[in-house]
Amino acid sequence: MNVTPSAQLRLLGRFRLECGSRSIELCRNGQRLLALLSLRESVPRTVLAGTLWPEVTEEHARGSLRTTLWKLPRGELPLVRCCGDVLMVAPALRVDIHVLTRTALSVMAGCVPAPYHRPPLRLLTGEDLLPGWDEDWVLLERERLRQLRLHALDSLAETLIEQGRTALAMEVAWAGVRAEPLRESAHRVVVSVHLTEGNVGEALCHYAMFRTLLNEELGVEPSPRFTRLLAERLPPRIAAGHHVT
Repeated sequence: MNVTPSAQLRLLGRFRLECGSRSIELCRNGQRLLALLSLRESVPRTVLAGTLWPEVTEEHARGSLRTTLWKLPRGELPLVRCCGDVLMVAPALRVDIHVLTRTALSVMAGCVPAPYHRPPLRLLTGEDLLPGWDEDWVLLERERLRQLRLHALDSLAETLIEQGRTALAMEVAWAGVRAEPLRESAHRVVVSVHLTEGNVGEALCHYAMFRTLLNEELGVEPSPRFTRLLAERLPPRIAAGHHVT
């Protein structure tokens, strides 16, 4: 089957290579090859072979790489581009993790959609990278993308607060809490939204809930940064009464 410029590679969730509405089937090694090349900008052949086939000799690994490359679909647009001894995915192949990375970095740089557009919440809270794949290089990249998403959610919520879009900010903040319930930064944003809206009681209740959760799960207190957030924005009498001074 020919691969056309509309080909898309999906690595969030199960591996899918699509051409329009059709799915292109690849052997397992072909999937691993495209996944690794997509996660890194470019990879020398030796590094690629050693990463994908670490338990065999270098000669055997390079032979497996050649065989896998030969088995990839061939058409007007190749899936893999070769530049000397370095391989990379073809520039015209659309890869979902590249879209995620660009979006997350853009959000962290403060580029948030205009008020009449919804923030990219679905993309930032979607499926993990290749669930079920347990190779070291996948685990490393999965955690990198997870952290990228969490930081992007924090940044997005804070920017939405600054824009006065508190309802959306709360939705984004809770997405971060659901993704990692013990992550303090997401809970700080929830409290910040409540305080921005003047909901002091809800802010204090959420802080108390998180403080209890943190004590029960980790045996620690919220950070000084969290307590300062409340102490600086609450009347001294109320802050002292709830031990946030």
